[in-house]
Amino acid sequence: MTNTVQYNFKIDQKSRNNLNKHNSFVIWFTGLSGSGKSTICNSLEQLLNTNKVNTFTLDGDSVRNGLNKDLGFSDQDRSENIRRVAEVSKILINAGNVVLASFISPFQKDRDIVKDVVGENNYIEVFVNTSLETCIKRDPKGLYKKTKSGLIKSMTGIDSKYEIPTSHDIEISESNTLDYTVKLLYRLINDKLRIVNE
Repeated sequence: MTNTVQYNFKIDQKSRNNLNKHNSFVIWFTGLSGSGKSTICNSLEQLLNTNKVNTFTLDGDSVRNGLNKDLGFSDQDRSENIRRVAEVSKILINAGNVVLASFISPFQKDRDIVKDVVGENNYIEVFVNTSLETCIKRDPKGLYKKTKSGLIKSMTGIDSKYEIPTSHDIEISESNTLDYTVKLLYRLINDKLRIVNE
């Protein structure tokens, strides 16, 4: 990009965090379609709001219906989808929000890009490890059924690869109850929420 200069505004992320009385960062949920990412996000966000934490959820379907509706599902478009979401997450973090991002994000290199864009200290990766068999059985959006009938191509886990995370902060097992999972995640991020006065 040419002819652009970064302006240093007086009110920054730290200022907004102090105003909100909590730190801001992204909790990045990755896993197959139907693994439970959005359900966990929704429940965790409710708990955070109850505890007066400013939050914003970014979800794959909502982003693709708006900001990224020009993208398809090629490997290149999937990567661009995640790159854009990383930039939006950075903006929301700077605005003082705890961002809950629910994206299949099948490629390790793209998850690494997210971490690089938002900053390692602002990134928590949650691997929702639900087996393909369970996801197919759940099939909440009917995507696996459509894939089987040939209506959908490049379905992650079927004919498009999902790279198992190698540097996640926490792994959620499909055997965990939703209540247990949400409490586990809240304990994980509770210390990170606290502002330590220098």
